[in-house]
Amino acid sequence: MAEFTTNPRRFDPYKNFKFRVKWEGRYVAGISKVGSLKRSTEVVEHREGGDPSTSRKSPGRTKYEAITLERGVTHDLDFERWANKVWNFGAGAGSEVSLADFRKDVIIDVFNEAGQKVLSYKVYRCWVSEYQALPDLDANANAVAIQTIKLENEGWERDQDVTEPAEPSFNVPA
Repeated sequence: MAEFTTNPRRFDPYKNFKFRVKWEGRYVAGISKVGSLKRSTEVVEHREGGDPSTSRKSPGRTKYEAITLERGVTHDLDFERWANKVWNFGAGAGSEVSLADFRKDVIIDVFNEAGQKVLSYKVYRCWVSEYQALPDLDANANAVAIQTIKLENEGWERDQDVTEPAEPSFNVPA
């Protein structure tokens, strides 16, 4: 079984409930859910004229799936401001779209149970393709109002500079 290099006694994988999202050099408040980072590569099938009736396969174009971010509705305007850079209704003819700065690089940091950063991913050239300001409202519900943005992106990579931290150990009195 593969072991953690810095913490060889660790057997369990990292949990998925401790994370933070950063853009423009600062963490964004209140994000409670991040969609998965997913990419797929098309398969290009080909065969030469003299080959038997089987195909060869080569990698083709790679696509990166959109990433959804969710958070509870608050007075913070980060989601709405970014979404408005792509389309701002009522901004006036010719200024509905901010082509100069509607894309941002996003960083997703994952932390262990002790609050130490263990993984970090850089997501490149993101822009908001979908914005949900309010969910369906229901007077009989007992839930938090959630707003959502869907981020189109042009790729992501793991930050190799973030390495496995030495986990703290605690001496429990006997």
